Amino acid sequence: MAETRFLVVRNDEEQYSIWSADRDLPAGWHEAGFAGTREECLAHIDTVWTDMRPRSVREAGA
Repeated sequence: MAETRFLVVRNDEEQYSIWSADRDLPAGWHEAGFAGTREECLAHIDTVWTDMRPRSVREAGA
């Protein structure tokens, strides 16, 4: 049986998540340019999502 593939997705607040590659993305989420196994995607997020604050909070200087 083939392993489920996932996409790394990001919303407009630049918050990351993973989503099953065979499902339509929910409203407000966009592909972030990385796909792989669940573990690979989570590892990628750990690398790129270094500031957990939403974009609006970062831009407000908080």
